[in-house]
Amino acid sequence: MLELASLGAKVLQIRSVEFGMKYGVPIHVRSSFNDNEGTWVVPEEKDMESVMVSGVTASKDEAKITLHKIVDASGVQAKVFRPPAAAGIVVDVIVQAYIQDGATNLTFTLPAADLARAQDILVKQCGDICGADQIKAQSNLSKVSIVGVGMRSHAGVALKMFEILAKENVHVHLISTSEIKISCVIEAKYAELAVRALHDGFELGKK
Repeated sequence: MLELASLGAKVLQIRSVEFGMKYGVPIHVRSSFNDNEGTWVVPEEKDMESVMVSGVTASKDEAKITLHKIVDASGVQAKVFRPPAAAGIVVDVIVQAYIQDGATNLTFTLPAADLARAQDILVKQCGDICGADQIKAQSNLSKVSIVGVGMRSHAGVALKMFEILAKENVHVHLISTSEIKISCVIEAKYAELAVRALHDGFELGKK
């Protein structure tokens, strides 16, 4: 639930889930329009290991910045991310790719609302690493994620996700994974299509 909340699901406020997890407090999510029992968020049970994908979510208004052909040296990443962190800009997916001749491309995502400010900060405070012409930005992106405890012990989940997106001709810009989630950064206009396709592809509508 914490993964889903942090990835854009609008069901629960993230801090409430963090406190519930930290102190072992069951969380009851229910409707304000009737007295029906809702959904309980509780510690993981053994049966959950068989659930490969339990949810799909999308966070909109994402953007990415790529620093092209910067020097591949120790401490470069700290120099790049220190100024944005000091300004309260939260970065998410981070990908580094070695190019050649001691150069590398460093890409990261951030909220679209912080894009212009982050570019300005990087130009002003990271000039010794890269020039303004090396900083490329792109907005109108979305991060689509699948979440499930069981995926950590099942091979082929990532492949199935990529095949589903490929079938819908959705181009994947960046990929991020953890034990219980796989996230793909895509163009925002395809976010709803991707969520529907993944929801159907992993049969999340079935009981």
